[in-house]
Amino acid sequence: MASTVLKRSCYSGMRSMVGALSTGGRSYASVAVGTDIVSAAPDVSLQKARSWDEGVSTKFSTTPLKDIFKDKKVVIFGLPGAYTGVCSQQHVPSYKNNIDKFKAKGIDSVICVAVNDPFVLNGWAEKLEAKDAIEFYGDFDGKFHKALELDKDLSVALLGPRSQRWSAYVVDGKVKSLNVEEAPSDFKVSGGDVILGQI
Repeated sequence: MASTVLKRSCYSGMRSMVGALSTGGRSYASVAVGTDIVSAAPDVSLQKARSWDEGVSTKFSTTPLKDIFKDKKVVIFGLPGAYTGVCSQQHVPSYKNNIDKFKAKGIDSVICVAVNDPFVLNGWAEKLEAKDAIEFYGDFDGKFHKALELDKDLSVALLGPRSQRWSAYVVDGKVKSLNVEEAPSDFKVSGGDVILGQI
């Protein structure tokens, strides 16, 4: 199925909290079908979700992107943040509930990434009972999303610099399909059911 790449617009805030939205700024993210994510975000690492004690015992180690994507079929989705409404109630469950279907299609890992520290993400993943199905990674300083131009200022919702809501199917680091919501509060194209049809 052809990838759905939606126009990326800068909004004044999340639709559910603001109502009227204004558009402008960059039209598209720099990441697109065919992009090599590792090359697009050089020297960027993510932080696997873990408890504080696990962080201390691993000396707060990080995971290079090549270790996440090289020689693997990966479904990755990004969202504005842990413990937020759509993220908790719809986005993560759409992947958790379809994990057997992803595995049947040969997907090596399903990954959730957000601009949060790995300790918050760990607590959230445990609350959602999703750690056995999905790998959670923190982009604590937002460098990953900024490199791909998938970042979003959500200060109006008291979240500060965060991520767009998006999903991608990535094979050996190359983006095969990409879906970006028009607004972070939307949940139309970035869910598990959509990307299952694109694999």
